[in-house]
Amino acid sequence: MFKQRKLSLQRPARRRLSPLFLIGASVPLLLALVAGVVFILPRSNSQAKAANMDCTLIVPENPLSAQGLATPYQLMATNPEKGPCREANPLQAAFVQGAVIDPGTGAISAYDPLVVDKGTRPAAAPVVPQLPANAIVGLWFGFNGTNLTLKGTNGSLTQGMCVNGVQGSIFGQFAYCNAPAFFNAANQAIQAGQLQVPPLGTGNDGKTCPSVRDFTVVDMDQSDNVTTTYLTTSDGRTAQMNATNAAALHNAQVQVNASDNRLLAVALDGALGCTPWMAPNLADPGKMVPTLPLDELQAAANQAAPVALVPMGDPMVLNNNKPDINKVNAYRVGVDQAPVANTTASTRMYCTNLLNNAPARLQLDMPLTQQRPSPDAAAANSLFTFLAQRFATTFGANGLNCTGRLNVANPIKVKTDGNGVAIAATFKTNNGNNGGNNGNTGGKGGKKGKKRH
Repeated sequence: MFKQRKLSLQRPARRRLSPLFLIGASVPLLLALVAGVVFILPRSNSQAKAANMDCTLIVPENPLSAQGLATPYQLMATNPEKGPCREANPLQAAFVQGAVIDPGTGAISAYDPLVVDKGTRPAAAPVVPQLPANAIVGLWFGFNGTNLTLKGTNGSLTQGMCVNGVQGSIFGQFAYCNAPAFFNAANQAIQAGQLQVPPLGTGNDGKTCPSVRDFTVVDMDQSDNVTTTYLTTSDGRTAQMNATNAAALHNAQVQVNASDNRLLAVALDGALGCTPWMAPNLADPGKMVPTLPLDELQAAANQAAPVALVPMGDPMVLNNNKPDINKVNAYRVGVDQAPVANTTASTRMYCTNLLNNAPARLQLDMPLTQQRPSPDAAAANSLFTFLAQRFATTFGANGLNCTGRLNVANPIKVKTDGNGVAIAATFKTNNGNNGGNNGNTGGKGGKKGKKRH
């Protein structure tokens, strides 16, 4: 947990791969989830010019209270000399996701606080949520830029028990407030039988639906960013995504966070016929939404071995480009993963499990994913080629360097057109089982059901 002091040091300058990993370049298409429907929305190429990718988010007072949740977070440039940060710019947008658990019943609900530009007013006043007695609130942050720094207001970082990284080294695109307390309450409710975790279900490929800890889904920096969506107006203001605002704000655009969770909950679940675990949205009565904490709780309960947990080589947990076990564990507890010693967070074993699991599932699901739109048309021409390129980058030298760690060739070769768009992928034969198991311990046996709920 950090004091009121502003954290300003940058995360290592290392290329990473987010589900929309070309978000910092020309991105003409946007995948959004609104009321269970997938939309493809246009994006402006002009916003990619000289965007400042390092921004600061001002956390309001008492962020875990109902009034704190309804008080907009304010986005500003960490270093104004690099240019402004604008929430309406999809390359710089920051996102906040909240989850609320009622300790009396175990019920979980969702509430996504709003982000606005510093010194501006929202396009519509945020809904003030009705919280249950003694509610325990957790907050998670996502960012489409590179480095998001949290800055407090009158002690708000301490009030919210916020974690932006470790001393002198932020995570980058991710942060959280009070997450360990939320997960502790949720796990107690699960053990007491108050909170029922739905099974992952079975996909249209006959396999168990993937979770955020499935080696067939994860990339170089798993469990990062959120599923929050906002509305943006033509004058650059923002509003919470709900039916009232969508009806009132004509021609508003949908702003989403390029996250692993969204890739799973929208694109992959849609292709495989799976359904994410969702919770009632306190800002939009009658609507259910997926959230990062629900994804992690479901994965912890149901993901069969091998279980993917944050490894030492994840670029978000490196400190000055070097492994840092304290930073690994600070990240892990924010996503309900057990702290570990260096030997049980092996990046080499993580790579081995990627090799043994991901290419086969990608190839199996190709008939399903080839027919689905790419989350980023500037990167790939279908969901299949997008996933293939995502894996190839993660496995290669610019990702986790699995090729070097394992001394093997990349098992997926991607073909691109003249514009660098992935249009095809071929698979190399895997030489049997490469010795992988649960390199990142902590998962439980998988369960099957007809559908993921």
